[in-house]
Amino acid sequence: MMLDLRDLTLPLVGAPMAGGPSTPALAAAVAAAGGLGFLAAGYRTTEQVADQIEQTRALTTRPFGVNLFVPQPSIAREPELVRYRESLTAEAAHFGAEPGAPHPDDDGWQAKLELVEAARPAAVSFTFGSPGREWMTAFARAGILTLATVTTPAEAELAVADGARALVVQGPAAGGHRGTFDPAAEPGTTSLDELLTQVGRVVPVVAAGGLSTAEAVARILGLGAVAAQIGTALLPAEEAGTNAVHRAALQSPEFTETGLTRAFSGRYARGLVNDFMRRHDPHAPLGYPEVHQITGPLRAAAVRSGDPHGTSLWAGMGFRSARPGSAKAILEDLTPQ
Repeated sequence: MMLDLRDLTLPLVGAPMAGGPSTPALAAAVAAAGGLGFLAAGYRTTEQVADQIEQTRALTTRPFGVNLFVPQPSIAREPELVRYRESLTAEAAHFGAEPGAPHPDDDGWQAKLELVEAARPAAVSFTFGSPGREWMTAFARAGILTLATVTTPAEAELAVADGARALVVQGPAAGGHRGTFDPAAEPGTTSLDELLTQVGRVVPVVAAGGLSTAEAVARILGLGAVAAQIGTALLPAEEAGTNAVHRAALQSPEFTETGLTRAFSGRYARGLVNDFMRRHDPHAPLGYPEVHQITGPLRAAAVRSGDPHGTSLWAGMGFRSARPGSAKAILEDLTPQ
């Protein structure tokens, strides 16, 4: 029987956070608490994703999901990439690294689609677009709930037309990458509350973005969402794979605000404003995954050296409410009474 989000004990979904924070332990802990945990397949090989699915199943018998990045045609312009890479050479050398070389990469799209269809987790969600009607139908046939991350009513209509059984409506306060379908588009600024009123209730809706208190969760449930997706609040969780530099920055008084940036990945994403963003946002080109590939070695070296000003510190606007603890305790604090 296909998962129904309205049957969750807690109306909370663990956001898939690629790059390390999402782990089998975190997905299992969210599931054990009564929510829906997620694994993030982005930036991992198909073999690594398969292993994480097995690990999660060894930790819990409760439902969990897998998130996939939908590849899109590159909008990168080679001269801009060359200039940007050259502009980072000295900064990378400071950390004992050199900028990466951009190359074509669809994140193992076809192989991951086939893996998820065969592995049959309870749910699969998509970021940056829709996989199309054929795959939506295949997953439904396999009993897998399909969710599409959307940031506008038009994206919602497209995803539902393709066969999405639920939507994750992401507002502008969300941490990490915006799920905008068009990689060249400026992210919308319509508030999450307004988006929830604009997106039709053809399928169940999960609300995402800046939901860092029980009051905020109660508000979006009152607006018709069946659940809240929780990301930033889970970054400090004991079960999360968040690196030590990122964890410390979330609690540090040095970081006072978040901002949208394309300087790290070539796609707009929200994170704690640091020196890298200040220096490179004015001239960073659009172009995912090429910019992500260029900055990757520098970001990793900055983390190794303990410098929060050389790496991405993804966080939503409600990051000040994030507190260390078990995932269970964090989710219980976010559950409306």
